[in-house]
Amino acid sequence: MDLGVTAIDTSFNYRGFTAHQTLGTYGRLLDRFHLSTKVGYFPAPTGPVHSLHPVMLRVTLEQVVRDLGRPPDLVFLHNPEATLSDDRDAETTWANACDVLAAAVAAGLCGSWGVATWNPRPLLDLAGAAPPPHTLMVRAGLLVGARTLTAGETLAARWNLRPQQLWGMSPFGGSTTDPVWSAVDPRLLLPADGQALTLAQAAFRLAFELPTVSCVAVGAQRPQHLADLLAALDHPVDPAVVRDYRALLDARQQPTTV
Repeated sequence: MDLGVTAIDTSFNYRGFTAHQTLGTYGRLLDRFHLSTKVGYFPAPTGPVHSLHPVMLRVTLEQVVRDLGRPPDLVFLHNPEATLSDDRDAETTWANACDVLAAAVAAGLCGSWGVATWNPRPLLDLAGAAPPPHTLMVRAGLLVGARTLTAGETLAARWNLRPQQLWGMSPFGGSTTDPVWSAVDPRLLLPADGQALTLAQAAFRLAFELPTVSCVAVGAQRPQHLADLLAALDHPVDPAVVRDYRALLDARQQPTTV
């Protein structure tokens, strides 16, 4: 809050399935944030398992409200492709899961529902099988491949989502300490004064353009890191350079003919 952050994104399975209970201890303070969460992974004796079973989703949504002490503003289906990719009746499974989330909104268990997907390609053929979500969250940033970027944009278009309804996540591909950030300087894609930014700031700023998203979810464990990222938001980006970069990515994915 001191940094001006007004939104929190979490998940049922974060912090070993304790994230909601932890947030719930903040009581009324939590009401001052837009709160989004995700459902799709569940505890099991052998470790987390993924499921889109309607009963599991519904029971979990009710537990989410109890643990938080309030309905979340937005609930995402968490990586639905984890189940749908191997489902022989994916269309029915998908439609049933979407119905559960839509019913949860109608019942007051959440304000709206969305889809958070690491790989949107398996969802493209299912886009018309159920009512569209309110929000789509996809991977964003320089480490996302052309096919994944295009699939996310295509999925958003099929659902007629506005730019404000497309969110980004994982702008650093997992961590700012990944070896790739020692070999790649994202500041090269920014205007000349972008050299004043750190590598992490530049990568974060560019994540809003690859693809075009209205917000990007990042970790909040280190307040100074978060403050540094927020400071990069007002830095300009050259749209022509971003388009050239996307064109290079797309060309690299095209098959070579002889």
